Amino acid sequence: MAQPQAVSTLAPRYRGLRRLGLGTLRFAKKQPLGAAGLAMVLVVAVAAVFAPLLGTGDPNLDDFTARLQPPSGAHWFGTDNFGRDLWTRILFGARISLEVGFLSVFTGSLLGLVIGVATGFVGGFVDTVTVRIVEMTLAIPALLLALALMATLGAGVDKVIIAIAITYLPRTVRVMRGTVLSVKENVYVEAARAIGASTPRIVFRHILPNVAAPYLIVASSLLGGAILTEATLSFLGLGIPPPHPSWGRMLAGNVSSYAVTAPWLVVFPGLAISWIVLGFNLFGDALRDIWDPRLRGR
Repeated sequence: MAQPQAVSTLAPRYRGLRRLGLGTLRFAKKQPLGAAGLAMVLVVAVAAVFAPLLGTGDPNLDDFTARLQPPSGAHWFGTDNFGRDLWTRILFGARISLEVGFLSVFTGSLLGLVIGVATGFVGGFVDTVTVRIVEMTLAIPALLLALALMATLGAGVDKVIIAIAITYLPRTVRVMRGTVLSVKENVYVEAARAIGASTPRIVFRHILPNVAAPYLIVASSLLGGAILTEATLSFLGLGIPPPHPSWGRMLAGNVSSYAVTAPWLVVFPGLAISWIVLGFNLFGDALRDIWDPRLRGR
């Protein structure tokens, strides 16, 4: 009797894994580029999680006897001018890039969701003032705004997250507000008002479920840009402070001095940035193609 019970207990789990596998296969078949982008992101995520196991030790450990060694069996990506293993530093740099990217986009997009839904639903003077502030902010190039914020906040990983979150906040507000303005004119929202439904019930029952897809599209599309912004800030000396192994800071210290004599110091960090940004962009475009109703018939 115990064996049938075990089988019946495990059956739902196997069915869940089977549905997940079939869903993944359908996604890969419909969106091959999106599946490739997701695979690229997962490769970096796995490398970041297992960086202590995949690397050679401390990414900040100096070994002046091994300065500027080219890629070899001992140092897959070579060593930098302090003798530090570049492969290990890129692995640990992936942790910083993913941490900054996810936390900054999550913070900025979540605040943008709240502000966009509130102003779009309430309307009136609050909506007008919010729109004007968003328009003025969007008129400033994102990199300039991030640089100004970093110059004000100072160096630090948490400061970079805050600066990038504020930089991308207006974009989420604009999209969410526009979506709410469209959704709240639907018949079911008017019907909910007519039967006396409260404002919180209308927002949580009818508005938020219908803005979830645009929200996820916006958030996923901002991830690549957030990581690229962090790399740019670090390259300019206003991002992740040393000794953290930031990809952008690796480029900043090596482009002018070692681009010719030790090109691996420039090539591998540049490829790492390009890899993760391209992966997020491909995956975000696939989500947009799937969830955006204006593109479903294409």
